[in-house]
Order: sequence, then C-alpha cells, then structure tokens
Amino acid sequence: MQLNTILPQIIADNELHSRWLNTLSLMENTGARKISASEDPLTVTYIILKHAAEEHRHAFYLKKQLEKTGVELPTYAAEYLLAPGSSKYYLNQLDIDVCRYLKADLSLTGAELRFAAYLLVTYAIEVRADELYPIYQDALDEAGSKVNVKSIILEEEGHLEEMLNQLHKFSPDWERHANKAVEFETRLFNMWVEQLDASLNSKVKI
Repeated sequence: MQLNTILPQIIADNELHSRWLNTLSLMENTGARKISASEDPLTVTYIILKHAAEEHRHAFYLKKQLEKTGVELPTYAAEYLLAPGSSKYYLNQLDIDVCRYLKADLSLTGAELRFAAYLLVTYAIEVRADELYPIYQDALDEAGSKVNVKSIILEEEGHLEEMLNQLHKFSPDWERHANKAVEFETRLFNMWVEQLDASLNSKVKI
C-alpha cells in the first residue's frame, strides 16, 4: 500500500501532519453525520446511537491530537486539509454508489434503503479503518511521535464486529452485498491515496 511510504513523509512535517489529522477528523465527522442522518427517529437502535457517538468522538480526538504538532487548524476548510477534493468526495460518493446498487439489486426505497446503505457503507469503512489506523500507528511509533490513535484502533475493531452481526441479520446473502460495497470503497480509497501521493511528490500541498 502506498500509505506505507506516504505516512512517514507526512509525519516528518508538522504542517503536513496537522493537515493529515484534520483530514482524518473531517472524514470521521462526515461518517458520524451520515450515521445520524440514516437513523429512523422511532426505531433507532442502541448500536447505531453508540456508533454515531463514537465516530463523533474520533473526530474530536483527532482534532485534539493537532495540539501535539504545534499547528492550529481552526476549520475543515480546504486550505487546512490534505487532498481536500477526494477527502470530501470519498464518503459521499461511496454512499451514492451503495444506494444505487441497493436500488438496482434489491429494489429498496425509503427507510429500508437508508438502513441497508448504513450497514454496507459502514461495513466497508470499518474494514478500511481496521487497515489504515494500525498502519498509521506503526508509522507514528517508528517516528517516535507523541500523536497516537490506539484508542481509535480498539473502537474500530469493535465497530467491525458489530457491523458483521448486523449484516448477518440483514440478509442471508450479506457477503455478496458487503463485497460489493468494499469494491466501491476500494476504488475511491485508491483515488484518495493517489491524490495524497501526488500532492507530496509535486510538493504542492493541496
């Protein structure tokens, strides 16, 4: 994975590192808001509420880690992010791709569509988080950085287990649907990493 070479470069530069943390915070916050938006006001479950709360906490925690870089970034404006276009587009486009798939494959609409999309999008994101955050933590340890994401790693592992339990209840064919969501996510993630890599290689901090 390209992140193995990108992350040491980012961590070595406090400005880049701060924008990386801010970018991860943006993406966690976007995920939390999407979970909340998918909630049914009457039938929302404990697991969904817990998951949304923890994703919001991750967004806050990553913002708090900015203090350790010595760089203050007040908002999620593009100039305070890395690869802002892909970073903002990534999760929204995944949601669109999954919804289109569910409409075409299962003819879902309304609340059923929102809940199924929540399950599949969140599953794909948790699979990615279970890969990304440990790679980031290893790079932090290697650099001797004061920043750490160990608490996020533990919670994301729990989230993935929870999503698998919900997917088993959702459909006997859940693996086919989940693999499709992962396929969509992989394409978007690779585009995001390419933008990160291009911005570093060109020395243009986009």
